[in-house]
Amino acid sequence: MNEPSTGDSTPPAPITAIVRVTPPSEQPAGWKINLLRLLVLVLVVIVSLFLLQQRAQIQQLAGVGYPGIFVTAMISSATVLVPGPGLAIVFTMGGILHPLGVALAAGSGAAVGEISAYLAGISGRAVIERMDLYRRVKPQIVKYGPFAIFVLGAIPNPVFDLAGIAAGALKMPFWKFFLAVWAAQVLKMTFIAFAGSFSLNWLTG
Repeated sequence: MNEPSTGDSTPPAPITAIVRVTPPSEQPAGWKINLLRLLVLVLVVIVSLFLLQQRAQIQQLAGVGYPGIFVTAMISSATVLVPGPGLAIVFTMGGILHPLGVALAAGSGAAVGEISAYLAGISGRAVIERMDLYRRVKPQIVKYGPFAIFVLGAIPNPVFDLAGIAAGALKMPFWKFFLAVWAAQVLKMTFIAFAGSFSLNWLTG
């Protein structure tokens, strides 16, 4: 007696895994990144000490100081996945100039700098070193949109660049991305600038 047919009897095709082996010349040089971060840290300490020594002169040139803070924060935020000296400079300058002015200048500059991560994502050419973290961040951007950008940007967060890359890759409208980043950066810089103001003023009497 013939057995009832259960459908297509063709055996399933074998699953083939394609593994791309990255040549040594293309593998990320972790020690170079770590060395760069160490050099940035040393630079931050030197610049902060210099700013404190020139405190009186900087207060007299406050009009020049705020644009300088803007540019410093912009450049620091534009260094994708490599920490810049922006937060330390904001902390120090918060104790020298008016902390609210420092926060607005730094927050606006940082928001402009974060555009680089968004553009890297939207172009599809971003080289993501921390792929595991990127896989964790991206679903949050998909689910919560600009609100996730705001939350991640409002706290000192080493993976925020990945959020910007994800926002670009997901084609989030630029104006939504930028407004969320700007609000988050200004809030964060306000906290850091006032913390620097209270701390440095207390230390210097």
